Amino acid sequence: MDRPENLVLKDPEPRIHPTAELKACKLGRYASIGERVILREVSVGDFSYFERHCEAIYTTIGKFCSIAANSRINALEHPIERLTQHKVSYRPNEYFRWLGVDTAFRARRQAKSVRIGHDVWIGHGAVIMPGVAIGNGAIIGANAVVTHDVAPYTIVAGVPAKPLRRRFSATVAARIEALAWWDWAPEKLASAIPDMQAMPIEAFLDRWEETLTDAGRTPSST
Repeated sequence: MDRPENLVLKDPEPRIHPTAELKACKLGRYASIGERVILREVSVGDFSYFERHCEAIYTTIGKFCSIAANSRINALEHPIERLTQHKVSYRPNEYFRWLGVDTAFRARRQAKSVRIGHDVWIGHGAVIMPGVAIGNGAIIGANAVVTHDVAPYTIVAGVPAKPLRRRFSATVAARIEALAWWDWAPEKLASAIPDMQAMPIEAFLDRWEETLTDAGRTPSST
């Protein structure tokens, strides 16, 4: 007999540590923001989480992303072409009266937003530079500095980050993309987790791809 929904699903409200600082952010269901995380104009998808001491600005993050401690997403750019690269030229308001924030420079930063797909793992201390796009299912190694786009389901590491290998074959990756499990209802996701834990990836896909053509039927447990 199925358990009542309210006994399976927990409160979907985002969890924000009291020491975190957020400004103009959007958080999805079950999102979690850890200790002393600083986010500015960041959209965080369902179930994605930041561990402690992370920073991000001007970034869109998909669902089910795992962002380890001390990561920096869209690291600050300085105007190195100017006389000084110091913030006195673009945030003079911190030092002088009647001199405001350089709105043109801020717009330049906003235009170089970072886009992170679904189910991305960003390792401890990784730095994602402005304007980078990271595909679904990618892995960013600890302390990597990502200066270029990362393809879906690719593992990168190093300074600057370079591809090490793909997580899955192109065929399996395409099947995962078609399954789009990150868009499943929480109830369906909960029923699939035992299979995620126990089944090889291709066996899992074989079983759950059936639900794409029969949305009303959930595979029975074995």
